[in-house]
Amino acid sequence: MARIRPPAVAGTFYPGDYRLLAETVDQLLKTAPPTQAAQPKALIVPHAGYIYSGPTAAIAYAGLSAWASSIRRVVLLGPTHRVAVEGIALPESDTFSTPLGSIPLDRVAIDGLADLPYIVFSDHAHAFEHSLEVHLPFLQRVLDDFTLVPLAVGHASPDAVAEVIDRLWGGPETLIVVSSDLSHFLPYATAQQVDANTCRHILGFDTHIHPEQACGAYPINGLLLAASRRGLTPTLLDLCNSGDTAGDKSRVVGYAAFSFAERPDHG
Repeated sequence: MARIRPPAVAGTFYPGDYRLLAETVDQLLKTAPPTQAAQPKALIVPHAGYIYSGPTAAIAYAGLSAWASSIRRVVLLGPTHRVAVEGIALPESDTFSTPLGSIPLDRVAIDGLADLPYIVFSDHAHAFEHSLEVHLPFLQRVLDDFTLVPLAVGHASPDAVAEVIDRLWGGPETLIVVSSDLSHFLPYATAQQVDANTCRHILGFDTHIHPEQACGAYPINGLLLAASRRGLTPTLLDLCNSGDTAGDKSRVVGYAAFSFAERPDHG
């Protein structure tokens, strides 16, 4: 019998009703300005409640529409908020579900990582983790059928994360998504300065991003290492904070979306 990871934050971070969730995501995607001219190989996308970071996430995901039928697998990496993980946790379940339906996991790819010393298998690490879950409804509304490789990244080095990403790299059928917000609970103007600086470091492939700058620092650093080695071109798609969307400006959370595209082969 298939083991299912049910949604944990439906009804809080995003609507728990099928129709309302579909309408919410579709509206966010519809109002997102066009961005990518080339197919993204990787994205960095925020993971807050949709009223806060949904517009920024939608900009990243709306840009996938031209390649919706060719992307068949999503490698999704996010930080752990509730369970401390030493290394990188993969689920033992076979399926992740949301109010929009179920997504099968790529068990062959997941089992192919089992030999790495920093990989652990833990449904507990995934059970209540929102950093991965909030992306799934966007992916379900944008893409056709796809499989998922969900990685809950705890304390892991850039080299460790990059090794996992390299193993899962694949071709145009594989999209890599790193889930991260930026600074947390700074005053509005301070956050703008701090987050702009963090974005410059990300665009410069600096693999020393700290968790205070981005809660997904560990998966970001690994992605930046892998992307730099492979010559990807980064683009900042959007930058804002919760003071721009649905929160007050005294203590804000920063959100940014990035795209990484492979360069055309001139050889």
